[in-house]
Amino acid sequence: MAKTIQAIRGMNDCLPEQSGIWQYVENILRSTVAQYGYQEIRMPIVESTELFKRSIGEVTDIVEKEMYTFDDRNGDSLTLRPEGTASAVRAGNQHGLIYNQQQRLWYMGPMFRHERPQKGRYRQFHQFGVETYGLAGPDIDAEVISLSARLWRKLGIADKVTLEINSLGSNAARAEYKTLLVEFLEAHKAQLDEDSQRRMYTNPLRVLDSKNPEVQAILSDAPKLQDHLDEASAAHFSQLCERLAQLGISYRVNPKLVRGLDYYNATVFEWVTDTLGAQGTICAGGRYDGLVEQLGGKAAPAVGFALGLERLVLMLTELGLTDDVPAAVDVYVTALGEDAVLYAQTTAEMLRDATDLRVQMHCGGGNMKKQLKRADSAQARVALLIGGTEASDQQVTIKYLGGDADQTTVALAQLSSTLNAFFNP
Repeated sequence: MAKTIQAIRGMNDCLPEQSGIWQYVENILRSTVAQYGYQEIRMPIVESTELFKRSIGEVTDIVEKEMYTFDDRNGDSLTLRPEGTASAVRAGNQHGLIYNQQQRLWYMGPMFRHERPQKGRYRQFHQFGVETYGLAGPDIDAEVISLSARLWRKLGIADKVTLEINSLGSNAARAEYKTLLVEFLEAHKAQLDEDSQRRMYTNPLRVLDSKNPEVQAILSDAPKLQDHLDEASAAHFSQLCERLAQLGISYRVNPKLVRGLDYYNATVFEWVTDTLGAQGTICAGGRYDGLVEQLGGKAAPAVGFALGLERLVLMLTELGLTDDVPAAVDVYVTALGEDAVLYAQTTAEMLRDATDLRVQMHCGGGNMKKQLKRADSAQARVALLIGGTEASDQQVTIKYLGGDADQTTVALAQLSSTLNAFFNP
């Protein structure tokens, strides 16, 4: 017997009993961005390796350790995309969507990073992202954050997440701050852990985000980025805070929030939760005004966010917020006898033509008890019972499952209206 082939570690199947909640979440995401007038963009999974080296930064963990990179048959270095923003900018530049234009875009799909799989974090994972171009003011920052806040309300988790915001300032101001920060870190180098010592010169802002409590204790005396913002960035951040207050969106300024990717500037934000243990960030984003030019386009302001679908699905499941996830089947059609089977199949097709109900036809025979057991397994709310009498009289018997309504027999011509009234009272 051949050895069973298993999925690659960290790349998981989504089974039928799980796909319902994924579709539920995805539908809410799609409907929400539609409310704001955002348009979908779909990018390829495989991109030139240079795209991510140039955008994310060669001294980041993603590029150094986590990317799935390989040479194709032509000798070109290709990479499975580890995130979506760089691909969106590349597509915008390539197809002329960004220069001297305003764009509000969204995407959804798989990303890939070779890191240690754990709860809520996988090697193939799925992100939903929003990217906007050509808008420089704090109003679009506020809109992007407001859009994300609306998602949490629709999903029923608004009371389980907290918004943290910060400003990284301009590139010039941040460069000056990095010099001060490195000087401070050098004075405490012996007290820093190995990871912070490595990042001190390659990406010093990431030291601020260290999870080591001893390092955080040292950083309490470090120079504060907010004290070194340029005037324009400080004004932009102040106006953003005012807009969030006007929108009724609570937030906490986190001066150590820096984000892990090199291309961010000015506004950065994260939505965090304590319901997922160590994996507390469920959505993150900010401004990346220099990235369009960095990737070969004409300079354009940009702001967006991305959220991980696995963490969002896990959060809803652990909080028991899956009751609104619809079952895969509304109506289960049963039949006894060959004449009844032919009539039942015609009836099922008629229902699909006349309604939006999800109608499943029983196949494979079996007695009525077995068929109704299948209806229960499918979580159908209604079973249609069809035998020889129903077939000859052009009728259908409706059995309401899991409720108090009485079983009833109706003429075939009345079936669609009867079921529509039941499912849409």
